[in-house]
Amino acid sequence: MSVRTRSLVIIAFCAVATMSLWFSASAVVPALRESVGLPPLIASLFTSAVQAGFVAGTLLSALLNLADRIEPRRFFIASALVAAGANALILAFEPASPAVIVLRFVTGMCMAGIYPVGMKLAASWARGDMGLMIGALVGALALGSASPHLFNALGGIDWVFTLVAASACAVVAAFAILLVTVGPNTAPSPPFRPSAALRAFSDRGLRLANLGYLGHMWELYAMWAWIGVFLNASFLARLDPDSGAATLAATATFVVMGAGAIGCVGGGLMADRWGRTTVTIVAMAASGACALVAGFLFAGAVWPLFLLCIVWGLTIVADSPQFSACTAELAESGYVGTMLTVQTSMGFLLTLITIHLVPVVVDAVGWQFAFLILVPGPVVGIWAMWALRRSPDAARLAGGRG
Repeated sequence: MSVRTRSLVIIAFCAVATMSLWFSASAVVPALRESVGLPPLIASLFTSAVQAGFVAGTLLSALLNLADRIEPRRFFIASALVAAGANALILAFEPASPAVIVLRFVTGMCMAGIYPVGMKLAASWARGDMGLMIGALVGALALGSASPHLFNALGGIDWVFTLVAASACAVVAAFAILLVTVGPNTAPSPPFRPSAALRAFSDRGLRLANLGYLGHMWELYAMWAWIGVFLNASFLARLDPDSGAATLAATATFVVMGAGAIGCVGGGLMADRWGRTTVTIVAMAASGACALVAGFLFAGAVWPLFLLCIVWGLTIVADSPQFSACTAELAESGYVGTMLTVQTSMGFLLTLITIHLVPVVVDAVGWQFAFLILVPGPVVGIWAMWALRRSPDAARLAGGRG
């Protein structure tokens, strides 16, 4: 096995292992609602506190250019270990305690040293296949985000098992990243320049790529945060509660979110061949259509809803790596890490709106119409990527394929 292949495999493994922390608490929301009567607001905060922490961490990282000035493996190790500790400490408090929300915030801050840094490590090995490199990593991140739902299914309603498993995986990843070799596509550490973060807004190509990413993120994390609760409620409304509907819903959620890994890799292969803007436009059109339809299948037959959600899970994240690939190709070489950090910071800040908006809409009009609020995101994203496709900057994407 070549150094390149070994490094990419290990980076992908570490991404899977550490991203399990992101949804480790929100994955057990159905179980906690059943066992301790977790309030809806606290249930939302289980995920949105991580998003808020990530935004704070990425803003700090971007302003200080940490992703480009700190050796990436050391940054990853420190972030993974602190995040694993914060996640494990949740067990010391009652689920509805404010301390749990603080710990979720800390976990999110640490993700700023994991997610963008992992993408930078993968991009350092790109050889005309940037879309595939980042696609494989984001696919691993999608699988890692889905893994707590598998832990939850295997552990039944034992939410302690899910949290412990996620923290253990992150600790393993912190040590495994030492086996990674940084690729040749890495510029020397740049000078400290806080104004570098503003390039994400002043450069037209980067601005359009970021706007496309924002449209994508309006939909993605709200779907990921609530699809498990949606499927659990739908299956319980259709099936006998004693038939294992909750376990079936947890397993289905893992499959739906995990399907995104296939979408990311497939999207990366297609983007390197046919263009990044093409793949992002098609993926957002498909995921937006699923958001339109999913609610109308609520409480209906299990299989049609499950199959639609698999398509949704496949397409909703297939475009995600390509926004990052666009940024990596359009950004100044010495500040790729900073530009990726700014992009993810803006995207995750936006997710705070939709994650909290979904349960409000559910309470008002029910699950049948709740996901309709996600549709404007793909619409805006499609427009932005179409504009980028028609701009001169498209010649710098995917080897001139746009």
